[in-house]
Amino acid sequence: MALDALKSAIPDFAKDLKLNLGSVIGNSELPQQQLWGTVLACAIASRSPKVLRELEPEAKANLSEEAYTAAKAAAAVMAMNNVFYRTRHLLSDPEYGNLRAGLRMNVIGKPGVEKVDFELWSLAVSAINGCGQCLDSHEQVLRKAGVDRETVQEAVKIASVIQAVGVTLEAEAVLAEQ
Repeated sequence: MALDALKSAIPDFAKDLKLNLGSVIGNSELPQQQLWGTVLACAIASRSPKVLRELEPEAKANLSEEAYTAAKAAAAVMAMNNVFYRTRHLLSDPEYGNLRAGLRMNVIGKPGVEKVDFELWSLAVSAINGCGQCLDSHEQVLRKAGVDRETVQEAVKIASVIQAVGVTLEAEAVLAEQ
């Protein structure tokens, strides 16, 4: 199991991450598609080659072809949107918020999977990328669709642990090169 390989790569000083990784993935109450789509989108967003290499095969085995593609699409479109909307939000001139974005985001309207799943994956990626405006937007869509706060938090927990594992492993790889 790739998850075990990833956990074994986590150094002892980050034992909490090892335990949390096993917990947020192994004990998740999310349906398989929501869980593994979140895992895949977050592994991509973590920018960690090791995390992506270890988690992608299991995600692919647990997702339909459509869900696999949609999770990758969520990571891709949110990589763009999180930068754009976070920047607009951070600029002190509120007039930027009145300008047309002019960016293609068709996949959000037609992701190829249930909209709730795609929104959950987009929210998780937005948590990694730190875009408050996108987080609020996706959370509101999820809540209006009847998704409970516990499900939203579950996706954010997955995002936070995968990101932390990626940061830790990449730092250790760099330090090992010295």
